[in-house]
Amino acid sequence: MEKRILLLTDFSKNALNAIKYALSLYSDSECTFYLLYTNYVDGYPIDNPTFSLSGQRTYNIKVPKTEDRYEELMQELQLYRKNPKHSFQTLAANNALLESVKDAIAAYDIDIIVMGTKGLTSSRTVVFGRNTITIMEKVTECPVLAIPEDVEFTPPKEIVFPTDFKNPFKRRELNYMINIAQMHNADIRVLHVKESAELNKLQQGNKELLDTLLKGVGHSFHELEEMTVRAGINAFVDSRGSDILAFVNQKHNFFTKIVSKPLVAELGNHSRVPVLVLRYRIK
Repeated sequence: MEKRILLLTDFSKNALNAIKYALSLYSDSECTFYLLYTNYVDGYPIDNPTFSLSGQRTYNIKVPKTEDRYEELMQELQLYRKNPKHSFQTLAANNALLESVKDAIAAYDIDIIVMGTKGLTSSRTVVFGRNTITIMEKVTECPVLAIPEDVEFTPPKEIVFPTDFKNPFKRRELNYMINIAQMHNADIRVLHVKESAELNKLQQGNKELLDTLLKGVGHSFHELEEMTVRAGINAFVDSRGSDILAFVNQKHNFFTKIVSKPLVAELGNHSRVPVLVLRYRIK
């Protein structure tokens, strides 16, 4: 089945690296890649274009600067395009980033978003820029995969999935993590940073349910204790050389708490690990 993948770009090096990662991750799949550029940064227009995502054409009004950038980008991407079943569409919007992303998801039935962890306007002293965290937290329609700066693609062999087992999972929430694992024959390592000596009855039931849902893909369960969640994740990923870190975003401001200050001190090693945010829609 064809995958519809939204690639966010501001034509920065970090955005290009994330796009290249996506092309490699889905190198054997039939995909349509939708590249989205929004001319708003922190609420202000960059190129002053007046086009939108609506309508049949990519642009309603021609804006040479943006079109030239896209032409250069597409020429470069042809060097990395290995699968003839990969096709591309370029989009541009004059709305705020989150609104533009949600419009694109609805208009093109997007399966997953791939983006860099920061763009032209982000400080080089942080790993996750404000726009990245906003998309991670606010997009509930589909998963988000954030690729850190300068991370080169290697086929993932281990995906770390931290959980406290306090909430039951649904199969549809885990589908994309399982799909990536199956595509690359990767194992899923379920990590629990313990807050108490033993799991309670509810947590044990949720662990058993997760074990059932992950059948069909290699997986194992791991525990750490006497450290914070951030420190535990960092230590586990760093010690094993894991390839992807996956979360289900179940709480408002979850990522602000996990990847905000002091990020460099406590999760600095994750600057080398892509983060997969699995969707969670509150009913």
